[in-house]
Amino acid sequence: MSDRLPYAADAEVSLKSEELEVLRSQYKKEEPFVSIQTKFNYAWGLIKSNVRQDQLLGVRYLTEIFRDAPERRRECLYYLALGHYKLGNYVEARRYNDLLMDREPNNLQARSLNKLIDDRVAKDGLVGLAIIGGGVAAVGILLGSLLRRRR
Repeated sequence: MSDRLPYAADAEVSLKSEELEVLRSQYKKEEPFVSIQTKFNYAWGLIKSNVRQDQLLGVRYLTEIFRDAPERRRECLYYLALGHYKLGNYVEARRYNDLLMDREPNNLQARSLNKLIDDRVAKDGLVGLAIIGGGVAAVGILLGSLLRRRR
C-alpha cells in the first residue's frame, strides 16, 4: 500500500494551474456535499501548490478528513506531514510523519520525508545559530567601542 504514495521530494513539484483548477472545479461542483475523495484530491493539489494560502487550505481540508473519516486517516497522515513541512511547521510535520512511521516503519515515503524534515531543521538551526552568533558579535563590538570611548 505504501507504494502508492509519492516520495517526498516529488511533492516539491507543483501542479500546473490548469490541473489545480480541474480539482477546484470538481470540488465546487459537488458543494455543499463534497465527497471525501474529491475533497482529498483537492487537498492534495493544494498541498502541492507553491502558494502558502493554498497549502493552508489543503492542510485544513486534510485535517477535516482525518477527523471525520477514520478509514482515510492513514492516507492523510503523509499529506498532513508533507503540508506542515511545506508550511515550515516542522514539529507538526514530524508528529504526523512519526504516526505514519509507527504504523508503517518501512514506508519509503515517510522515511524520505523524515530525512527532509531532519535536513531542514538542521539547516534552519544552523541559520538560527549564525543569526544569534552575529547578534552576539555585534553586541560585543558595540560594548567594546563604548568601553574605549569611556577611557
